[in-house]
Amino acid sequence: MRTIGCIFLLIPLCLCAQPFSQHEIAQWQQQAGNVNIIRDNWGIPHIYGKTDAHAVFGLLYAQCEDDFKRVEMNYIEKLGRLSEVNGEKDLYNDLYVRMIIDSAEAMEDYNKAPHWLKKLMNAYSAGINYYLYKHPEVKPALLHRFEPWYPLLWTDGSIGAISTGDIDEVELQRFYTGKDVPLAMHKREQDFSSGSNGFAVAPSKTVSGNAILYINPHVTFYFRPEVHVVSEEGLNVYGAVTWGQFFIYQGFNEYCGWMHTSSNVDVSDMYEEKIIKNDSGLFYKYNYRLKRVTEKNISITCKKENGFETKNSPAGLQIMAPS
Repeated sequence: MRTIGCIFLLIPLCLCAQPFSQHEIAQWQQQAGNVNIIRDNWGIPHIYGKTDAHAVFGLLYAQCEDDFKRVEMNYIEKLGRLSEVNGEKDLYNDLYVRMIIDSAEAMEDYNKAPHWLKKLMNAYSAGINYYLYKHPEVKPALLHRFEPWYPLLWTDGSIGAISTGDIDEVELQRFYTGKDVPLAMHKREQDFSSGSNGFAVAPSKTVSGNAILYINPHVTFYFRPEVHVVSEEGLNVYGAVTWGQFFIYQGFNEYCGWMHTSSNVDVSDMYEEKIIKNDSGLFYKYNYRLKRVTEKNISITCKKENGFETKNSPAGLQIMAPS
């Protein structure tokens, strides 16, 4: 068993290369002193915290120990900043994300969040940042500091409408850059056979006499990390998390088990609008009335061989959002 707060003293303060203040580090040391992480024979972390927030702190620290790269990449994608890491090939993926997920809205939601939720989000970012502080040998691809509002960039625990909508980034690229292309959308056959599933087996049907819950058995090995999280406030849950999130996405406790389902259900729709331009600007027709179209310029930084280049409206990255 180890208390992650104790290891803190092994890292001299002068070695801290990350942009963290002494006040932050002292706070993280105090939080870490209330967390124990025990790894069993299979390497699965069992995280014990004095409070739920301490448990979240330890949960994110343990996830970073297992695979910081996957934690970071999930948030780079949700921030619409993959182009800064992978170059121009992800330009329209970033644009697609940024059209739907707004960082400013996530910040606003964080500021309006209830106190109990803020405590958990603060613990989320503190756990990751403390890990980065204690492991200066780890070189983030882009994010050297994690902010507490990052989890609010997600639309759910794993698969959101952005992944199952009616258009994709390829069609978005055709819409903005296509020449002699009558329609951005291309017709494709829908796959109704894919989706998530789960099976509950009653004790009367098992050799052991225990209930068995199969949660998303089709998911590839280590697609999500397996964890056990306990706090003195009553939390006691075992299951799997999406990399970089602070709640058990699929799992069980003493009383029940839960899972999620993902499929190609109709969760979002695409509409064709007639845009009218006059001396007053751009408008679209809705319910027999003209409504003004607001324009939002998105600038995306793109990695190049000799540095970075910013793509903005003149390069075609301009969106028209109905007000």
